[in-house]
Amino acid sequence: MDIHNVTVVLAHGAWADGSSWSRVIGLLGEQGVRSVAAPLPLTGFEDDVAALDRTIERIDGPVVLVGHAYAGAVIGAVRSPQVKALVYVAALAPDEGETVADVFGRGEPHPLAPAIAPDRHGLVWLSDDAFAAAFAQDATSEEQALLAAVQRPIAAACIGVPVGRPRWRDLPSWYLVAEHDRMIVAGNQHFMATRMGATIVSHPVDHLPLFTAPERVASLVLDATRNLN
Repeated sequence: MDIHNVTVVLAHGAWADGSSWSRVIGLLGEQGVRSVAAPLPLTGFEDDVAALDRTIERIDGPVVLVGHAYAGAVIGAVRSPQVKALVYVAALAPDEGETVADVFGRGEPHPLAPAIAPDRHGLVWLSDDAFAAAFAQDATSEEQALLAAVQRPIAAACIGVPVGRPRWRDLPSWYLVAEHDRMIVAGNQHFMATRMGATIVSHPVDHLPLFTAPERVASLVLDATRNLN
């Protein structure tokens, strides 16, 4: 399939927004690949799936869906026939009947992983220190401060909903394992990627490689795009 006929739709994870994909968007554009960052409200799992559906509805032609972290669950729940492949970037991939919380909590957490809990509004925030310690330790201190300042909280309602049959059971999938991830440990990522039968690449990167190692992410997305049937 001609990669110039494919649109890459990028879904951000918790504590981020679409701008977290800006460096990947630029690299894809240099290769002539159009990409769109979907704005997820992070207010509820069904809300996020609906928001991603609305983004896809605005696109003509085939789509490669890319999800970071929490958004791995979201891209797996989209049913649009336009979606031809899935790319997971240090992402969560619950199977049918599982919740995001189930797969996020699998195994022992990294010693520097932050303790997270909802506030009185049911929203989960990261402390400023968590961005430097675990979320994006490979970023500069100025970048870490910026990420903390613009973070978007995720509602606890997003992570407790059992998912249906994930699309990775029916579509070709690619997975970037972040070996230095302190939010979702690499062993957990390998487990999910292997279970889904994904094409796996593994790199010594942190939890936010779309920002700190965008070349790695763009390369995998391009590989998925070039190998569509």
